[in-house]
Amino acid sequence: MQISRTMSQCGLPGTFLFLFCLSFFSLSAAVLEVSSRRLLTGTPSDEIIKQYLISHNLERTKLGLPPLTWSKKLANFASWWAHQRQGDCALIHSNSNYGENLFWGSGKDWRPGDAVAAWAAEKSYYNHNTNTCSKNKDCLHYTQMVWRQSLKIGCARVTCRSGDTFIACNYDPHGNVIGEKPF
Repeated sequence: MQISRTMSQCGLPGTFLFLFCLSFFSLSAAVLEVSSRRLLTGTPSDEIIKQYLISHNLERTKLGLPPLTWSKKLANFASWWAHQRQGDCALIHSNSNYGENLFWGSGKDWRPGDAVAAWAAEKSYYNHNTNTCSKNKDCLHYTQMVWRQSLKIGCARVTCRSGDTFIACNYDPHGNVIGEKPF
């Protein structure tokens, strides 16, 4: 009621100003709602997704493997798990039925390509003939990246409470099946 009386007293310019302000605040609320929803789900931008995909698929292309495709379902899972680790930044696996690579970096400036490069660097520790890693070396992040049957990927990055970076990538179907070669 108060709004009607004020509008009629202000005339046409007041009505226009009121409608403009009303539409502005409605638009602002909609943007805020979309932004907060995006923050809650942790949906990465197309540019971030490309950073994960290009660096992974570069390694796969070298071996003649099909490219990985982005999965929102896997990205949501990776985001959920990364947020579980945000308090301690510990490299603890989720024990899901997905393949999973985890990365920790000191500080907050680590990017998707840094994590993938660290995993890809394990290539030098993998012996395809014996299907083993070098003694006292890890190569299972690399073999998961290039697992032929893994076709989908979803990843997430969080800054931990310590200020460090935690990145999780999940793969479907999972790789590193005992007794099988990745490619």
